[in-house]
Amino acid sequence: MNDNTTVEIQAPASEHEIIKIVGMHKWFDDFHVLKDINLSVKKGERIVICGPSGSGKSTLIRCINRLEEHQRGSIIVDNIELTNDIKNVEKIRAEVGMVFQHFNLFPHLTIMDNLTMGPIWVRKLPRSEAESLAMYYLEKVHIAEQAKKFPGQLSGGQQQRVAIARSLCMKPKVMLFDEPTSALDPEMVKEVLDVMIELARDGMTMLVVSHEMGFAKSVAHRVLFMDFGQILEQNTPEEFFSNPRHDRSKLFLSQILH
Repeated sequence: MNDNTTVEIQAPASEHEIIKIVGMHKWFDDFHVLKDINLSVKKGERIVICGPSGSGKSTLIRCINRLEEHQRGSIIVDNIELTNDIKNVEKIRAEVGMVFQHFNLFPHLTIMDNLTMGPIWVRKLPRSEAESLAMYYLEKVHIAEQAKKFPGQLSGGQQQRVAIARSLCMKPKVMLFDEPTSALDPEMVKEVLDVMIELARDGMTMLVVSHEMGFAKSVAHRVLFMDFGQILEQNTPEEFFSNPRHDRSKLFLSQILH
């Protein structure tokens, strides 16, 4: 990434703990996919989660909005604990935006309708207000001219920017990104990362599963390294990249940093 994309990495503006995970475990049948996860995230903090495939990165962030159900320990988001209580799940999902690897846009709806569905049905906004909000965020991700098109008429990078705008229309307190650039052609990666960098400048709390190490260096307050379903190391980007402590982190970095 170019030097001019760097976000000034100061400590989060707030001491408020917006996510707290304590002793969390997750199984898929007999497979113990997450083991004793402990994580505290402050409001405004930006965390990049990296590690090899199958290490539990995506499952971890999917547990934060109950797309996956944890079996032991606790997850608290903005003072609400994730339990089997569907009302709590709905409250948390309304406050936590999620951007997936494969966009997950509704192909039969226009870009505008994709963006306004959540605010109208969940936030109960009038259509005119929802459409104004949608245009505001489409402009923010530099894609306002595509509002009347359908997802299939857009490039992958454009669709991912639409997916980010759709999450922002719900005015979330936290944004989760699950490998948002891994399905994109290389020339489209930068346009998505640039939008995420703007979000970082605006102070959004972000947890990003990604192998984009340039983004991690430029934007993250902390880098988490996962393997074997555990957080093996966490540190500032500067320390993590220059002085990794765990042997598994060192091996991973040697393989992806050329």
